[in-house]
Amino acid sequence: MSQSPQRIALVIGAGGAFGRHAVLALASRGWRIRALARDAAGARARFGGAAAIDWVQGDAMDPAAVLAAAGGVRLVIHAANPPGYRNWKGTVLPMADNALAAAGAAGARLVIAGSVYNFAPDAGAAIAETAPQGAITRKGRIRVELERRLREAASQGAKVLVLRAGDFFGPEAPATSLGWLTIRRGGRLRGIYAPGRAAHAFAYLPDLAETLARLLEREAELADFEVFHFRGCWSTASELAAAIRRAAGQPALPLRPFPWMMIRALSPFVETFRELLEMRYLWDRPIGLANAKLVGFLGEEPHTPLETALRATLGDMGVLGSGYPASRSSSAIAQTM
Repeated sequence: MSQSPQRIALVIGAGGAFGRHAVLALASRGWRIRALARDAAGARARFGGAAAIDWVQGDAMDPAAVLAAAGGVRLVIHAANPPGYRNWKGTVLPMADNALAAAGAAGARLVIAGSVYNFAPDAGAAIAETAPQGAITRKGRIRVELERRLREAASQGAKVLVLRAGDFFGPEAPATSLGWLTIRRGGRLRGIYAPGRAAHAFAYLPDLAETLARLLEREAELADFEVFHFRGCWSTASELAAAIRRAAGQPALPLRPFPWMMIRALSPFVETFRELLEMRYLWDRPIGLANAKLVGFLGEEPHTPLETALRATLGDMGVLGSGYPASRSSSAIAQTM
């Protein structure tokens, strides 16, 4: 894309994990950022001064608000997700439909972060972009339907980019995977959970956002419906635990079984636990992404060494001592645990 000052991106969900990092990556390349939030003043305060953002009051579930926010933009990043897996059935598809309609009206490309939920447990450790989508869970079938709608819209003139990745982690993202895979008390790291034995796909958010920014620099070369797979970090629980011990400088950190029995017992009463239990197979079967197409297009996949990425993430979570002050969002999350 050109370096015109009129490059405006609407980010829906800028306060979330992927949305925040996408904002930072695009702003560093000269994009003007507009962000839709239900509480624009609160979102501005939580985001801080990391990037100049034009905050717009509105709800991702309100088609008129999304349409109005997208006026004049060249890019719409839909990064909003229901917190804690709550009410996926009632929110995921309507929010995506609103973003798609708004992007189409503005003549903008829509970007959505895809997930591995679309694939069956036996899909394997190197899933290509063209692999069949045989989801077995409620959330997986919703994601499959979402991408079907995106593909259909692209056949009728819309422009869509799906960047698929594994479980997010990174600084300024306390509610992502390391937030529940680590045991923390009193501002210290006390242990690591092992949810399963299989290797698992993780995506370090600064690398994923950098990948997105590089793809968008070559937006003119993308197909109307484009999918790229981001391989990220591929690690078993024991390998991840070893890397966390090295990153934290705590070689004796215990690796403990994840409390699936407790999750199951409470799942009838806690929606988040019920939805988490449905996705347990992702930790028991090796389900990963092949990045040959991405590497062929960009020349490489941006990659931060795992220990470096973990040290940045754990430092932001406030568990590495005074040299790594926790972010405001991490501190707020820790107080609720």
